[in-house]
Amino acid sequence: MVRRTIIHIDLDSFFVSVEQVLNPALKGKPVVVGGKPNRRGVVATASYEARAFGLHSGMPLVTAARLCPDAIFIEGNFARYREFSQKFMTILGGFCPFIEPMGIDEAFLNVTGFESLHGSIRQMADEMKRRIRNELGLCASIGIASCKVVAKVASDFSKPDGLIEVLPGEEAKFLSPLPAEKLPGVGKQTAKVLNGLGVRTIGQLSQVSPRALRSRLGSAGETLHRFANGIDDREVLPPGEAKSISRETTFGEDTWDRSLLEATLWVQSEKVGAELRQQGKQAKCVTLKLRYADFSTITRSHTLRESVDADRAIFETGIGLLEPALAKETQSVRLVGIGVSNLVETSHQGTLFNSSNRKLEELNKAIDRIRNRYGFGAIETGRAIRLKDISI
Repeated sequence: MVRRTIIHIDLDSFFVSVEQVLNPALKGKPVVVGGKPNRRGVVATASYEARAFGLHSGMPLVTAARLCPDAIFIEGNFARYREFSQKFMTILGGFCPFIEPMGIDEAFLNVTGFESLHGSIRQMADEMKRRIRNELGLCASIGIASCKVVAKVASDFSKPDGLIEVLPGEEAKFLSPLPAEKLPGVGKQTAKVLNGLGVRTIGQLSQVSPRALRSRLGSAGETLHRFANGIDDREVLPPGEAKSISRETTFGEDTWDRSLLEATLWVQSEKVGAELRQQGKQAKCVTLKLRYADFSTITRSHTLRESVDADRAIFETGIGLLEPALAKETQSVRLVGIGVSNLVETSHQGTLFNSSNRKLEELNKAIDRIRNRYGFGAIETGRAIRLKDISI
């Protein structure tokens, strides 16, 4: 039986690191990506210099500013982050075709048998890190193990810019002294339950009976027991096709401003439409999402007679859903979003494909070409002018 070898690779402080590549003056400084501290929002990523002050992902920006007054706060440029991510995945693909991306900045690779091409898997991992550093200017942390969960814990433990290889048979020994919270799937609530059982480390968790864990955590308890013992038979799976595309925006202040909501929906519809066209897809369902001041959230969907990829068609459907939703609510809006689903391959058949729609299609393609080359902000409609200070 061939023993599996799995790599987990994670780019360190990805958003901040990209910003530092684009602006080297930021290197060595406390940097926060996520927005300005005078507006509502949370930290997306903090540099290690900022983390030294206690900053972390998910922290309110206002708290981050209080803990680290000298921090440099950046809105972020997600188009550029996607560019770096695509180059990162391309580099990985040159080493091994069996890749499972986990978001924009990390991935699992099944590298079983690839040592014959690189001398050893560790040499392969070292070369990955070298290429990522030389070609992208970024640092990556890597874990090597016989299964996904141990590889993931190892890469996390190796940060920043590290590499840890857990040899076959050493999985439980490696995991045992680590805090239980280091195990994927152990969040704050689960940690409280485990603390109630006297469990502080992964080693202690591995000794609790699966039945006792199931009684308190359901089926997830049995999974955590296997993980704590270094047992994980999950495969490395290639990504499936996207089933939906969406954009949403949280406002700095709750709002009743109808023109602001419409402007936000328009830009969101433009971005959703552009992504549909880039994927060669059309959508048959449009969904509006609203979150109110009390954090209650609703979604409203409409299924179209024919599939669409035009910005205006998405927007007009969203406005049709917005009208009745606002009419029934007395609270101001905290978040608005629009999404599409039921995706199908682009088709030019049907009643929608008439001369006016052909002109609209050509216009959308022309706008897409300009924005792909010069950035989304290269073309702005009048409706979007007031959104200069809002990240969509």
